[in-house]
Amino acid sequence: MADPTAKQARALARHEGAARFAFNQGLRLHLNARQASKNATEVLTGDDPDAVLVPWTGFDLINAFNAWKKTEDAGRRFVVAADGTADLEVTGLAWRSEVSAQVFEEAVVDLGKALGAWTSSRRGKRAGRPVGHPRFKKKNYERGSFRLRNKTSKTRTGQRTTIRLGEAGPRSVTLPGIGAIKVHDDTRRLRRMLAKGRARILFATVSRRGGRWRISLNVEAADLHPAAQHPARDDADHAGWAGVDRGLHAPVVAATRDGSEVLRVATAPKALLTAQPVTRRLQKSVSRKVKGSASRRAAVRRLARHHERVRARRHHFLHQVSNSLVQTHDRLVIEDLNITGMLANHRLAAAISDAAWGELARQLRYKMAWRGGQVVTADRWFPSSKTCSACGDVKTTLTLGDRVFTCENEDCGLTIDRDRNAAINLATWGEQHHTTQVLDPEARGQVTNAHRPDGSGPRARADETSRDDVGTLTATAA
Repeated sequence: MADPTAKQARALARHEGAARFAFNQGLRLHLNARQASKNATEVLTGDDPDAVLVPWTGFDLINAFNAWKKTEDAGRRFVVAADGTADLEVTGLAWRSEVSAQVFEEAVVDLGKALGAWTSSRRGKRAGRPVGHPRFKKKNYERGSFRLRNKTSKTRTGQRTTIRLGEAGPRSVTLPGIGAIKVHDDTRRLRRMLAKGRARILFATVSRRGGRWRISLNVEAADLHPAAQHPARDDADHAGWAGVDRGLHAPVVAATRDGSEVLRVATAPKALLTAQPVTRRLQKSVSRKVKGSASRRAAVRRLARHHERVRARRHHFLHQVSNSLVQTHDRLVIEDLNITGMLANHRLAAAISDAAWGELARQLRYKMAWRGGQVVTADRWFPSSKTCSACGDVKTTLTLGDRVFTCENEDCGLTIDRDRNAAINLATWGEQHHTTQVLDPEARGQVTNAHRPDGSGPRARADETSRDDVGTLTATAA
């Protein structure tokens, strides 16, 4: 959480607006090039000097935007001499020097990723829900973000990075073109890792939510201390799995194959339901204000801050649960829930959204990857709740209202808590099927943004992105 001054807040808002402008202009250049290529009377190749080249990748979009920002379309003015003659002067994007050039480039790189996801989804090369075409971003007074890359330069006293910590106190972050911004979190542990060479900052993402600014640092760091990691298991060892059942009655229940219940979270904060009276009151306040008025913007800010508190309360609870699981177990099994399909039930949609099952699974995956453990996902059609954990019979008559599972097999007759039974079945599934599942690619390692190759186009300023922007010397200070 950042605490910028009024001047710094205006600078952050300028950078946020510049990122939105670059994204929209890059999309406009892309659409115009696509339309021009469709209107061409003959098929042109890249070797033809008259060919219409459509920028698709982040590199091409960077080159297209950098070329456009110096043209007459980006900015011009008429200069009138004393004798009354007027001359046209091409200024290009006149205000581009007020913000860091990296903001423009990172925004169009994001556009290139969005276009790539759209094309992959159309061709069937991307799993999951269909991805739509990128749309123009509109101005939002409550939400927005931009990204700055950390560059290393060589000075007379040594190397110097553009993103630094602790210059204006232990709770401060220095950003290029903005200065040292105070933050609420202590940066001591990260500064120690940076000083010892165990970590390096790749880039900083500055975002605004509910009227508050946040600075997120993407850090490439060494693995956790061996004492904080789980010991490696032998390939022949299939034990140690714990099933995690997520529900509404009991938010989280974890158990092992032998029937031991290792964790039960009986109640959840239900942040959305608890805050509903305040949410309703603030929403009514917004609806009663005149559109476009200052009072309506103030009411919208109050509502946005309230929603941010609800979100923070929910995430705090999920972090507590996920930390408790990954610190005590090195092998977890979760269900592949069809959350989108469940939200079609309007009676349970609000409760399912408030439970945030998908966010809990995301936290478990990346935290377990840090500690060297495993998280596998059971097959979506595996009847974990309807299967008897003792004999394996499936009870097809089980309903959502049945909180106790009673096996209908006369030779078994097991009676057990429904959620505990599901967790035991998940742990059993993990021991039997964990070797055939591919690990989640998002939890396998870090994803680094594409770097601009050297010589890919003209550079108007010295701080534009290049291939060696991360950790390599780029320029010599005067």
